Amino acid sequence: MVVMHWPSLAIVEYHIARIPTEFPYIPGLLSFREYPALLAVWEKLQHKPDLIMVDGQGIAHLRRFGVASHLGLLLDIPTLGITKNRLCGHHEALDEIVESCQPLNDNNEQIGWVFRSKKRCKPLYISPGHKISLDASLLWVNHCIKGYRLPEPTRWADGIASNRAFFNRMKQNLT
Repeated sequence: MVVMHWPSLAIVEYHIARIPTEFPYIPGLLSFREYPALLAVWEKLQHKPDLIMVDGQGIAHLRRFGVASHLGLLLDIPTLGITKNRLCGHHEALDEIVESCQPLNDNNEQIGWVFRSKKRCKPLYISPGHKISLDASLLWVNHCIKGYRLPEPTRWADGIASNRAFFNRMKQNLT
């Protein structure tokens, strides 16, 4: 998990937790595999964020309760989910223009947004998790896009957790 200062998006702190998974893989129940590690990281944080952007679904989930919703409920703070793939719902065609968006709907209910964050890239799927509106979810993600497809908090968290060379070099400058 990466904690960033708003509005500079400077990294304040980050932590990683690798915990053996005891819950079996069951489609649609990913949060039960993920939340133990997320809670372990949360406990390590000295600076608790006011909002968590989760690499996973919020309400754009078959049960309307993805990992972003689960984590937000457990921690009682605002969360939103960002994914590269649609789990459920449908949407109108999306323009190729950066910042174009379309509602993501399922059963006559808006469950999220489809958002083009970068030219010549597939869109992101954004949905509220807990204690945040549909519109605020889109707004926060858009404010955290800095030239890459993913918003900075999830981009950095993914890069650090994946141990990618660029992020390893950047981590040395943070400590």
